[in-house]
Amino acid sequence: MSKPIDPGSVYALAANQCGEIIDHPEWLMLGASGLQNRRPQAEELIPLPEGSRLFFLPQCPSLGWDPETARARPIDRIPGIDGGERLQGVAAFLPPAYSRFLLPAVAWRDTEYVLPLWAYTAVGWSDDVGYVTCACRIDENRQWEPDFFDDREVVAGVEKKRSLYPDNRLVAHLSRCAVDYHCFAAKNYFLERWECPLPSSPVCNANCIGCLSFQDEAAVAKGESCPASHDRIDFVPTVDELLEVALPHIEKAENPVLSFGQGCEGDPILQADRIGEFARRVRQVTPGGTLNINTNASLPAKVALLAEAGMDSIRVSLNSARKETYLPYYRPRGYAFPDVLDSLKLAKSGGMHLALNLLVLPGVTDAEAEVEALFELIDRYRVDQVQMRNLCIDPRQYLGLYGHGFDRPMGIAKLIEKLRRSFPDLHIGYFNRYLHAEDNQQRT
Repeated sequence: MSKPIDPGSVYALAANQCGEIIDHPEWLMLGASGLQNRRPQAEELIPLPEGSRLFFLPQCPSLGWDPETARARPIDRIPGIDGGERLQGVAAFLPPAYSRFLLPAVAWRDTEYVLPLWAYTAVGWSDDVGYVTCACRIDENRQWEPDFFDDREVVAGVEKKRSLYPDNRLVAHLSRCAVDYHCFAAKNYFLERWECPLPSSPVCNANCIGCLSFQDEAAVAKGESCPASHDRIDFVPTVDELLEVALPHIEKAENPVLSFGQGCEGDPILQADRIGEFARRVRQVTPGGTLNINTNASLPAKVALLAEAGMDSIRVSLNSARKETYLPYYRPRGYAFPDVLDSLKLAKSGGMHLALNLLVLPGVTDAEAEVEALFELIDRYRVDQVQMRNLCIDPRQYLGLYGHGFDRPMGIAKLIEKLRRSFPDLHIGYFNRYLHAEDNQQRT
């Protein structure tokens, strides 16, 4: 076990107008939990993981802890650096499998932009360690490490699949996801391994603030939102197109997971009838592979249909187990929060592996009322897995949905510790799980 990092040796960072990052020689690193800034604790600090990215936050200076005054202060200048240059905040974006503990501490100011959809994380500098952040590795699955995705092999795989299936629109769509958007799941398909995406729905019945594939153009033009990260699929694949992707993948891939519900689509629950037909036809051929759907679970009758058809697992997207926090973010169209709860019950009674895609933001997810509701939901619906997913959004935009702070956050690290202690059989992670073929066989 590595030696703990002393918070007293981790310094605050700022960036100049060229994006060059500078560590303050005296002031210490701060982070933020919701609206509250605080110093990180030793058990929250780790070296910045390989594959992380660093961003600067325009027009918003970093906050540092001044030991001399015992106060948080904006970093407008750094001793020894040209005092005429405006400085701005710095944030990290962590690779998959890491759960962040603190947001960046900056002096947020009125700006004409909304930050793009990344999970902004506190970051500092240690002379002994280098860049330091506040997080932990929440999933030991190494299949999503960047080193495993050689784009030369991906391009060769794209050429192979496009020649085999020249008329398959889904293969063409996944080609763009893999090559242009660098989606690791799409790359898996062309590398013939692990989890393979099956985007299927060009529409959605929610209007999530942080949707990756749709942002209102008028809101973007007004500076009230940021552009979508990538394009949404604009067709519904036929069952034959889905099978042409899925069946060879099940046959060839190690630990094959076939997943509906990707960042490049709406919600697949709106294509449940087609997905159900797909599942039945797959199970007529093979018990292998894990058939999974990532969804808002807004239509209970469709969830029951999918369980009956042979889908193995469901991952339900939630930012909260409380209606008051859920509704402002998801903005449902044609469904209500109790429908999601009914779907949890039906998925579990239908024999599906039940996971929560918990969208985590420090200071909100770990607030007292949020934790109490989450634990009650896990217990009532016998949840199998909680995926601690860092919510990709401008923190100001998210917190602005509620107009108030959240009471008594315990810290994300303590939330994870309490989850493990309270639910020893609960799998806490980041990725969808491969369920062995014999498990699938028992359900069919």
